[in-house]
Amino acid sequence: MMQWSALLNLSRLCDPVPSRDAETEERPAYYRDIERITFSDPFRRLANKTQVHPLYEHDHIHHRLIHSVETVNVGRSLGMGVGLKIRQRCPEDAPDPYIMSGVVQAACLAHDIGNPPFGHSGEAAIGEWFARHFDRKTYSLLAKLDEKDRGEFTEFEGNAQGFRLLSRLEMYRNRGGMRLSKAVLAAFSKYPVTAYDHKREFGVDAYCGAKKFGIFRSELEYFNDVANSTGLISKGANCWRRHPLVFLVEAADDICYSIMDIEDAHTSGELSYAEVERLLMGIFRSNQSQGDRSEGEQIAYYRAKAIGVAINACIEAFMNNYDDIMVGSFSGSLINSSVIHEQFKELVLISKNRIYKSHRKMELEVFGRNVIHRIMDGVVGVYQDLKDKKWNRDEMNSYHRRLVDMSKMDIRDVHDEYSALHSLTDYVSGMTDRYAVKMAHMLTGG
Repeated sequence: MMQWSALLNLSRLCDPVPSRDAETEERPAYYRDIERITFSDPFRRLANKTQVHPLYEHDHIHHRLIHSVETVNVGRSLGMGVGLKIRQRCPEDAPDPYIMSGVVQAACLAHDIGNPPFGHSGEAAIGEWFARHFDRKTYSLLAKLDEKDRGEFTEFEGNAQGFRLLSRLEMYRNRGGMRLSKAVLAAFSKYPVTAYDHKREFGVDAYCGAKKFGIFRSELEYFNDVANSTGLISKGANCWRRHPLVFLVEAADDICYSIMDIEDAHTSGELSYAEVERLLMGIFRSNQSQGDRSEGEQIAYYRAKAIGVAINACIEAFMNNYDDIMVGSFSGSLINSSVIHEQFKELVLISKNRIYKSHRKMELEVFGRNVIHRIMDGVVGVYQDLKDKKWNRDEMNSYHRRLVDMSKMDIRDVHDEYSALHSLTDYVSGMTDRYAVKMAHMLTGG
């Protein structure tokens, strides 16, 4: 069984001299983590990354940064609520609810930090580009890559990119990144398994219960440190059971995107007021509107009530599955294990069948895919040139050197095929929607 004394380990990744005042009352470690994430460039760029609806068509819908901030608030309530419930149930070994809540807040703040432009379709576009060129053997740069590493690119995953940003690329580059608390990094890691081990022949569900992978080989050493320090349960080579607080971070995300996608769909005109009213009222089981409010104000009220009910339902689901969560045998989601799972199932189906398949959404996906492919087609030559020149930047041709300087491509760590392709995905996935469109135009002259 996992122990809270280890799970809430607030020591920092790769910190050579642990700060003496990391646990001061004014600025505990998890608040510092929140500050480091908030003031980072990748977090700021979320303001111009698509959540679901195209950003350029409406000023009043969610983008990734607003979604992340809202998720933080739900996560804080979930962490505090579960912490207090555990204190009632296991007073002899209860975690500090404030530490639990703070760790969940920090992990929620960062949960989308590795996502590329154009939402989840951007992840698919990056993976599709790699799959096509691996199959065609277009570039020797790709042809030489070890087969075991190809899944990191053909199934590019924003969660793994997020861990890479947090643990390597930002602040202390190659020396622990933001040097966040290990508890926060573990709570952030929704899929604690590498791409290669995720594909093992005996099946991922039987192996570690992860739908995707969340660790690149390049950051495996960092995650090993996190897992060992927090006492995660190993399920074999490079695969661990989830940190219990992952379920709260996931629940906060599920609550926010499920409800906010419906609210945004009313704002954008894709769902009627009556439809949204019925869906949200169904969560908090009421059929009464509140006074003389506009439709927008009324839906905002329903949204707030629905979120409150969902938070309480997920806290209850966590406690109902507490023993299984602590031994690592629970692999579901709190929403799907809660008393409101049918209501949220309907929200997800509406989003899948109506919102995600809307003309505007599909148009965005096609547009975003072409933008990303044009960028990757335009800059892969930099890395091919580097390989041909035996990784010596000074020997690159003048066009590629100008392209690197102009676009601020970071090729400091490129020394082989694997690091070159990760440098390429670092560059593309770090773009905002708007900057990606600008780069695609510049690279193709369109």
